[in-house]
Amino acid sequence: MLTTPFSHTLRLLGCLLLLLSTLLSACEGTDAHKQKQPLHPEAAVAPVKREPYVRPASILAALNNPSSAWADSVFNTLSPDERIAQLIVIEAFSDQGPAYEADVMRLIKQYKVGGIIFFQGGPVRQARLTNCYQAAAKVPLMIAMDAETGIGMRLDSTVQYPFQQMLGAIEDNGLIYNIGAQVAHEFKRLGMHVNFAPVADINNNPNNPIISYRSFGENRLDVTAKSLAYMLGMQENGIIATAKHFPGHGDTDVDSHYDLPVIPFDRHRLDSLELYPFRELIKYGVGGIMVAHMHIPQLDSTEHLPSTLSSPIVTGLLRKELGFEGLIFTDAMVMKGVTKYFEPGVAEARALMAGNDVLERLNSVPRAIGAIREAINRGALSQRSIDRRCKRVLAAKQWLGLDKYKPIDLQHLYEDLNTPAADSTNRAVAEAALTLLRNEKHLLPVRKRRKLRIATVSFGAWRPTVYQRKISKRIATKDFVIKRKADKKETAKLWKKLQKFDLVVVGLYGPSIRPSNNMGYSPETKQLVSKLATSNKAIITLFDNAYAINQFPDIGKSAVLIVAYQPHYHAQEAAAKLLFGKIPARGKLPVSVNEQFGYGDGISKDKPLIAGP
Repeated sequence: MLTTPFSHTLRLLGCLLLLLSTLLSACEGTDAHKQKQPLHPEAAVAPVKREPYVRPASILAALNNPSSAWADSVFNTLSPDERIAQLIVIEAFSDQGPAYEADVMRLIKQYKVGGIIFFQGGPVRQARLTNCYQAAAKVPLMIAMDAETGIGMRLDSTVQYPFQQMLGAIEDNGLIYNIGAQVAHEFKRLGMHVNFAPVADINNNPNNPIISYRSFGENRLDVTAKSLAYMLGMQENGIIATAKHFPGHGDTDVDSHYDLPVIPFDRHRLDSLELYPFRELIKYGVGGIMVAHMHIPQLDSTEHLPSTLSSPIVTGLLRKELGFEGLIFTDAMVMKGVTKYFEPGVAEARALMAGNDVLERLNSVPRAIGAIREAINRGALSQRSIDRRCKRVLAAKQWLGLDKYKPIDLQHLYEDLNTPAADSTNRAVAEAALTLLRNEKHLLPVRKRRKLRIATVSFGAWRPTVYQRKISKRIATKDFVIKRKADKKETAKLWKKLQKFDLVVVGLYGPSIRPSNNMGYSPETKQLVSKLATSNKAIITLFDNAYAINQFPDIGKSAVLIVAYQPHYHAQEAAAKLLFGKIPARGKLPVSVNEQFGYGDGISKDKPLIAGP
């Protein structure tokens, strides 16, 4: 397991030179972690004979028995400050260039941090960086990603699965398990270990600016069942799932990235609603839980105290009362929800004092380590508590296979991350989620009729969309597009053209592939949508957040109204199939949008409406 310091230095020098030149491919073969020299003399004492490591069946079993030959030997090489650093996860991007990458490398080499959370970039660039970062690390790094919809949420050229609101509309939770399993496969192929998902928040506030479409919905049983399916799909395939945002971020109108939300509800309400999914996930062995930055006076009345820094919430409620035995992660420590009232360094020390295990995304690693060391020196924290958490992190790393670390193989990486199984799962989810809210006079399915004049209009598009192209393959249409912020002249011109058509098929799109809390339509464009909705000849499909229905006055009067939840390819393809009766409508609204359209609404049948032409 040991190399000479000279050979180790040569390996690091090679990676550093390649890093600075942005040609990182030579790092693929580095395997430094199997061969590190112990730093302390006591590590050279003749080892006690121990049983070979047998990987526990679950991450919780590994955490509950953190002692092993590998974990103990690594622990004994760590200085007190390095044991603190094992509890720190720093951020990294693979699209920021050599200077940024060198700074990440400096934190890994100088402070011996325990992990990385990757954000935007590309899969090959990230894999190369991972190999170099791992080669430089004294202890193998635990690699995480905030990938609620899979790695495609962060990386180009990879698969993105639907946001959780779309998954909330489907009845078959087996599809959600499949997504979890496929995400686990993609994580492992990229040398990653922890996914900060699923979102177990119950979103019952339409004005929530941060959770919204990231939640499975507003019903606690649905949210729990779907969170459980996603969690099991990942963990049964070797990735640690991390449920968030404890104790529940669904009913707030403040974004904790920018301020500290206040959750005013009493304990009975929290027990019966917000805490319910977390309690059930704990019963079924979730490996990680992320604590949110929220002020909850009924749980801890200390003024301006975020839940992340609250001992009654983290240790008292989560650890002791709910009996959670997994890893407790903070939400990002750079967020205003914590930094508004607590200085960097002080905040991280307070987070460990509250009972968190792992600190995520810090403003300053040296300030944090210094503040934590100062808290230990004054007796607010004990080195023993740091050591205990460090051993648990090492146990998790061994369960994840990092005791036998191997660099990522770059061969066929793109193909391995874009599988036919992922594509078929996305198609199945899109078809199962389509939610038909109105079908007046049985306008669907559309049938070919002589002299039937059909127009299609895509709002928020620059050219004909997938939806329009799929429709025009089945029936003759005239296709139009119009910008989200079209002015009075543009909307009047289009409205005049549409008067001569018998049927107008409308697609509403937001500003990006992600669903939108605000689709950003101009008043004139919204007015045109309303005119079409009240014309009795419009089929309107919303390819966006279900809550966005409220952004369009009179849309509820449309002859046909469909919610497809997102604008990705498979959702548009599925909507076109539904239009012609090729597939059934099976989705149900996972949230209450307004008085007209509530949770569970959806006109559905077990078979296609009527087979189209």
